[in-house]
Amino acid sequence: MTRSALLVLADGRFPAGGHAHSGGAEAAVKAGRLKDAADLEAFCRGRLHTTGLTSAGLAAAAALGADAHALDAAADARTPSPALRATARRLGRQLMRAARAAWPGPELDRLAAALPRGAHQPVVLGTAARSAGLGPEDAAHCVAYETVGGPATAAVRLLGLDPFQATAVLARLAPAMDEVAAEAAERAAEALADASGGLDALPAASAPLLDLTAEQHAAWPVRLFAS
Repeated sequence: MTRSALLVLADGRFPAGGHAHSGGAEAAVKAGRLKDAADLEAFCRGRLHTTGLTSAGLAAAAALGADAHALDAAADARTPSPALRATARRLGRQLMRAARAAWPGPELDRLAAALPRGAHQPVVLGTAARSAGLGPEDAAHCVAYETVGGPATAAVRLLGLDPFQATAVLARLAPAMDEVAAEAAERAAEALADASGGLDALPAASAPLLDLTAEQHAAWPVRLFAS
């Protein structure tokens, strides 16, 4: 049951709104930093080991049952871009609706009541994973895949990139996704076990260029993707 739930949660057809977001790929294409499959792989690898690791740690902590308010505050602190914070909450609200329909239960109800304005997307994803009977590494795997899958899908639309090439990029990144998910789950377990440091021990890797270009992208009058 849990393995099937993982496949459902990680499926791009899960109606959580991610298809409308490029993960920074649209801004990178316009700036000339993303032109082909090699650039896509470098872009995704960098995103995976920075914002991907950070988000995976938040999701893993949520799957372990971390306090919602503390975890959402930790997500805010790790998201310096106002545009990306708004995007994370928008995606969180969309994911919440889908997750409550798929796995109704007290965990998601409590999160929705605790953060009525909407929680960050990784926090919702981790809570959804917990509701579905999944563990912290499962939640981290979903985030790791989403971190690179979104830009890969967007690159096909933005560049006319061969879908086979985009899929090959994801296949080559599979070992790195496993490593990031394992590290995120381990760091989350350590953070929740540490009564003194608490959630400060969660990953806090950043990608300043993604933050800067997200602010620029949000001001574009015409764009294909929401972020």
